Amino acid sequence: MVAEGERGPGKRAPGERGADKGAGVKRAAGERVPAERKRRRPTGSGVMLSAELIVDTARDLIDAQGTQAFTVRKLGAALGADPSAVYRYFRNTEDLLLALADRLIGESMDGFTPGDDWAADLRAFGLRAYNSALRHPQIAVFSTVRVTGGPHEQRAVDAGIGLLLRAGFDDASAVRHYHTLVDTVLGHAALDAGVLRLAPAQRAADESAWHAAYGTLPPDECPSLHRVRRHLSLMAGSAVEPALDLLIDALRRAAKEAGPGPAESGEV
Repeated sequence: MVAEGERGPGKRAPGERGADKGAGVKRAAGERVPAERKRRRPTGSGVMLSAELIVDTARDLIDAQGTQAFTVRKLGAALGADPSAVYRYFRNTEDLLLALADRLIGESMDGFTPGDDWAADLRAFGLRAYNSALRHPQIAVFSTVRVTGGPHEQRAVDAGIGLLLRAGFDDASAVRHYHTLVDTVLGHAALDAGVLRLAPAQRAADESAWHAAYGTLPPDECPSLHRVRRHLSLMAGSAVEPALDLLIDALRRAAKEAGPGPAESGEV
């Protein structure tokens, strides 16, 4: 299982700045399973076992049951293999979950081809990350807040920072703005994925509360809420696109102020 408090791919908790990123990359580089242990092998039921199949099966199990119910024993049963076979491909459960998170980052970037408008590309980049998490709300528990250090995440971060360098930001600003963008979209993804994990009756109750509990408040008690009562239904939807649009508009203005100069390193 994923222990409570573990952080998911690419992100860290407040107060943990800097430490997680290095740890994620070190784990990926320094704790690899030897290649000879990762070769494709048949299970007892005749299924050809591979790292890819294990990741796919783990994804399906977590999508169906959530991270709290996920165990290597259940994974082995779904694969038709002894659970210990998983450790021929992954050092531990965390290694497997990080590989799964990295796979989803790769899927979110499939087909992403930047065009001539860096800001429009950055918006599309952010929405891809958000939508990928929403397709797997059970996995978003950890995939939105961990650093995978894997190849898909590395290419995604390189692409996102590259768009900001292309806009004319200096090296440090490009990194800061990328950090802000990713934390914004993945923060919304984690929140909205949490809503999707609620029971349908709970979601319906929360949505109706904006009208039933807030829309009928008297003006002498809550004058502002009474004034905007006809628009409170907007609170029931996701705020990711409005937030992303505000951020992109701010970045456009900042890029104009920064001027068209090249990146500090000269390597974009």
